[in-house]
Amino acid sequence: MQKRKKLLDIVRDKIRFKHYSYSTEQTYTHWIKHYILFHNKKHPIEMQKNEIEAFLTHLATEKKVSPTTQNQAFAAILFLYKEVLGIDTTKWNIQALRAQERKHIPVVLTKEEVQKVLSYLGGIYKLIVSLMYGCGLRMSEVLNIRIKDIDFGFDKIYIWDSKSLKDRTLPLPFKLKEELLVQVKKVKEQHIVDLKDGYGSVYIPFAYEKKYPNSKFDFKWQYLFPMKNLSQDPRTNVIRRHHIHPKTLGRNIKVAAQKANINKRITSHIFRHSYATHLLQAGVDLRSIQELLGHKSVETTMIYTHVVSEMNKPKLQSPLDF
Repeated sequence: MQKRKKLLDIVRDKIRFKHYSYSTEQTYTHWIKHYILFHNKKHPIEMQKNEIEAFLTHLATEKKVSPTTQNQAFAAILFLYKEVLGIDTTKWNIQALRAQERKHIPVVLTKEEVQKVLSYLGGIYKLIVSLMYGCGLRMSEVLNIRIKDIDFGFDKIYIWDSKSLKDRTLPLPFKLKEELLVQVKKVKEQHIVDLKDGYGSVYIPFAYEKKYPNSKFDFKWQYLFPMKNLSQDPRTNVIRRHHIHPKTLGRNIKVAAQKANINKRITSHIFRHSYATHLLQAGVDLRSIQELLGHKSVETTMIYTHVVSEMNKPKLQSPLDF
């Protein structure tokens, strides 16, 4: 007799079927588990609007979570009901107490500060961060670039299935072209060694791998910025070469920022903010920047107009200086 699958295992299967990332899988299963435990292990099929609202309100009032965290939990629960249990939650009109959201004006670096941070980065990490700034990429986007995504003939980079689920092309920074060509050559050499050693496969989206099972060994599918060492895929247990870990890149940026002695909170995303701000300062129109960043709404991009307007304000004097 076949053993009945646990609910969280069914959730994982559904997430993988829909090609969601491993980090999304971890986040969703985390919140679904906490939702069930909050209601004393009651099965979600027996819970509806009131239980969902109670849990989300608890996160906002008792746990003091951020709006982003509460939205993640809400998205996980909605996924559970719609995709796993087949229940339409739209008719419930869920009205939980929402965590208070604050609008922050993004911190940006000057062009000189960007160059200063880059000067304290070495090797592959300098190239990655240069590409992030030069194209306004999110960390996840730059790390997920494959060899096939760079078109050296037309000087373009293709970004597929980004956060906004909108594919886009970006101009390849001319200053990085030669370095990127060298990087492609290094990846090719490493891939040949991996194949000889009996490895050489890379993660491929499920539907594509099913249709073309040998594509995972193709050079064009290899990551542009692979890890130094092989690692075990947490989903399939296959030993393969994944892209550089986000935490490793973040740690290198933090160290470079400290050495640069710039008293701003410098994360990977600050280079994306700086890219957009510097384009605006150069006279590039807002709609073009929206397309380059992959924002769904121009309202999201408009925050950079506030940054530039603050920079262009006439300097006010303190009454102490009158």
